[in-house]
Amino acid sequence: MTAVLEPTSTAATPLDDARAQLAQAADVLGLPDGLHRMLATARREVTVSIPLRRDDGAQDLFVGHRVQHNFSRGPAKGGLRYSPDVDLDEVRALAMWMTWKCALLDVPYGGAKGGVRIDPRAYSAAELERVTRRFTSEILPLIGPERDIPAPDIGTDEQTMAWMMDTYSVASGHTVLGVVTGKPIALGGSLGRASSTSRGVVDVALAALPERGLRPDRSSAAVQGFGKVGRGAARFLAEAGLSVVAVSDQYGAVVASAGLDIRALEEHVDATGSVVGFAGGDELPPADLLELEVDVLVPAAVEGVLTAANAPRVRARIVVEGANGPTTPEADRLLAADDVLVVPDILANAGGVVVSYFEWVQANQAYWWTAAQVEARLKDRMIGAWESVRDYATRTRLSLRTAATAMAVERVASAHAQRGLYP
Repeated sequence: MTAVLEPTSTAATPLDDARAQLAQAADVLGLPDGLHRMLATARREVTVSIPLRRDDGAQDLFVGHRVQHNFSRGPAKGGLRYSPDVDLDEVRALAMWMTWKCALLDVPYGGAKGGVRIDPRAYSAAELERVTRRFTSEILPLIGPERDIPAPDIGTDEQTMAWMMDTYSVASGHTVLGVVTGKPIALGGSLGRASSTSRGVVDVALAALPERGLRPDRSSAAVQGFGKVGRGAARFLAEAGLSVVAVSDQYGAVVASAGLDIRALEEHVDATGSVVGFAGGDELPPADLLELEVDVLVPAAVEGVLTAANAPRVRARIVVEGANGPTTPEADRLLAADDVLVVPDILANAGGVVVSYFEWVQANQAYWWTAAQVEARLKDRMIGAWESVRDYATRTRLSLRTAATAMAVERVASAHAQRGLYP
């Protein structure tokens, strides 16, 4: 099956976008230049080579990165991505966004991110285990439950985290459950973690509907991406009463004007590996999904899919960013001019890091919560953050993104000022 390339931004890199958002927030807050430069630069970066002995005896080599953007408010926290598109600037941008996300949701972490430039679909499970264990051993001095806590991201999953946890534990001489989050339940994972980002996206989407005079049972949605975030988001939107009319993945897209049967679509994807060929919908060019006339658009795939080129054709009334950095600054301005309400990624997709925090707390206490407790506490966090950002944006007449970033940057800057500069 041939992958369909998603639209990407040619105007700027994710790091350019992240720094542009920071600059706007710094201007709103009147931050000193020195502090702005510090927040625009990662505190620590490491790049490592990862040799691999293939199953057939051949050798291969990969490059991996771990970036710790900030830890003024606590240990670093962020996902580990396996993708052929990983580069250092992308990891830097994602680490910065994670700093703001943690601060905005009042989670006591700083931001980090990791990535290995590899296509995981081209390697066996045994080969991926060797890559993971070698990468973990290379970054071992930088990670730990009080230093930096990795989690799954694109191309990685709970099994990846189990390998990381075991590698770290073997080196430590005892089991360390809190070194990663997103682990299997049997190894100290949290109930509700797998669906947490999707649930958070939908919690915020439902809260945003009244801002445009909309009701769930009279609203439609389109979801770009049918992976870790988009699949759950589509299901939870449908369960909330919205008509999910289109979804896409890296291979194609399907649309049904009367609404897709998401449960049946999930069964089709489990059987075939893609939304392509689903009998309950018609084929749709993936790029066209972003331009459908729907009430809610959830870009839940990769960065830079809403750009200056396609933003003028976006007809959704609300965009809820399930992915990190899906909207470029140029697209942001165009969408604002068209009165499209954009709920920014550092708020909309923060459910994952919130429940990762819950998992870390449970692991450190060796006391586990029920799924209902996790979901209720997640919803409280998400709705509380939404209300704070909405009220701040209304009071200051800023966009939701600028308001959210300014709130987060202000919290990080305050923590830095209170700790002082050493030496």
